[in-house]
Amino acid sequence: MNTTEQVQEELSARAPGREPGMVSVIMPVRNESKAIRCSLQAVLAQDYPPEKLEVLVADGRSDDGTREILQAIAAEDGRVRIIDNPARIMASGFNKALSQARGEFIVMMGGHTEASPNYVSTCVRALWQGLAECAGGITETRSENNWAKAIALALSSRFGVGPVPFRLDCAQQKYVDTVAFGVYTRRVIDRIGVLDEELVRNQDDEFNYRLRKQGGRILLLPGIPARYSSRATLKSLWSQYFQYGYWKVRVLQKHPRQMQPRQFVPALFVSALVLSFLSWSLAPGTKWLALMLGGLYASASLAASFGVALSSRKWRLTVLLPAVFATLHFAYGFGFLAGLAHFWNRWQISGTVPVPKRSAEVEPGGAG
Repeated sequence: MNTTEQVQEELSARAPGREPGMVSVIMPVRNESKAIRCSLQAVLAQDYPPEKLEVLVADGRSDDGTREILQAIAAEDGRVRIIDNPARIMASGFNKALSQARGEFIVMMGGHTEASPNYVSTCVRALWQGLAECAGGITETRSENNWAKAIALALSSRFGVGPVPFRLDCAQQKYVDTVAFGVYTRRVIDRIGVLDEELVRNQDDEFNYRLRKQGGRILLLPGIPARYSSRATLKSLWSQYFQYGYWKVRVLQKHPRQMQPRQFVPALFVSALVLSFLSWSLAPGTKWLALMLGGLYASASLAASFGVALSSRKWRLTVLLPAVFATLHFAYGFGFLAGLAHFWNRWQISGTVPVPKRSAEVEPGGAG
């Protein structure tokens, strides 16, 4: 018996007389020509029964050859459908594809991510057993040049991103606040609504908070990593984390209880550092405060860099890690402050998220 047959037999045993449900993998993409082929091939190579897997790629009007690559793959494999996403942002692409998805299980997959061959089947098995309404694995950040390798190490460290379980090692399954590439029951999505299209970043984070707020459970599973291509330059990393901080303000306004104390630290530190240097320029006698704050951060960053290098045995990256940590923290902090300034008058405007439209072909929900 091959792996696919074993998966189908195990799932069928959970509900006698009923076949495993259809899985819809939704991939919102834009300008992913360098990665989309490998990402899509990883999805199509999943050990889930092929006849029960469809892939909807929501392309945000790519102009780098991504659409042509998708068309070629779709011509060879009928499970792939291309959905046009004129709004070009992730949330709108996901929602548009969701309205056409037929699956009982929905996978939120990235266009530059390669999922393990058993990613879908392992997550579906957990949902089928009623263990959660969303499941996912850890995110392994892969890299090519030295800067990308340093960025990957920083993104997998507590000093870099805090205690985020899906970015750290996972030896056993556990319930968490969020995962990066979640597999959801269609039933829970019908209950909590679609992605918030106002948010350019942090959409999945906000979505998972709504899921937990309504009693849903998110399960992190070991042994099924999703390999994500990290940014390769400090400039691109700065842009990414500036946006994370910026849009986190809007999430805060919509869901104050979603915030964790660690998410305020970068903005508070940046504010304190800027104010201390301004104070130094106005009152030179206070320069000790600026020097103390800067010195404390530099010491902590150096210590973390040595610790990460020691644990990974990648000593040559030690000199790069302080710059990467500073980029992560200062970009997020300044982004958060910029968001506070831009959205200052939106504290009373939370907005509503519509319930997703359901295609007539969608299977009736049986799990979750």
